[in-house]
Amino acid sequence: MQQTAITLATETKDDWWEVEALYDLCFAPGRTALSSYRLREGVAPITDLCLTARDQNGILAGAVRNWPVRIGDKRAILLGPIAVHPTRQGEGVAGILMQACLERARKTGWDRIMLVGDAPYYGRFGFERLDSVTMPPPTNPDRVLGIALTHGGWAGVTGAVSADRD
Repeated sequence: MQQTAITLATETKDDWWEVEALYDLCFAPGRTALSSYRLREGVAPITDLCLTARDQNGILAGAVRNWPVRIGDKRAILLGPIAVHPTRQGEGVAGILMQACLERARKTGWDRIMLVGDAPYYGRFGFERLDSVTMPPPTNPDRVLGIALTHGGWAGVTGAVSADRD
């Protein structure tokens, strides 16, 4: 894996369309029909955890957004979508974005992050399968993963994931 010079920044309103275009490029056309998108509808993302990664020329190499969700009465972060431009894959951009999200979430007092993704890939960041947490259908339960940001961050957290519209 080739590492590249990347500058991270909090996503701004001016970045929105460019980030959306990146997501359209990287994901299937029906991405907004996924159950994770139902949890995001009408909910503002966690601004401090929405990041862009730009190269030395200011070109968008990757982006990630994060959203608040609830599992019972507990709050969690739903990480994603995270995307890297196809011409920048293999350069460590996703790892840089992921580490920054985890670090910022810890610093801002969050206890837990979850996502829907491939366990072998996200396991390298410490994510594990959440057997006691249920995403809305048709999510494959094997792809529901989480990481504790504090000691015992997932202890006693069970049930269905719902939108955090508070």
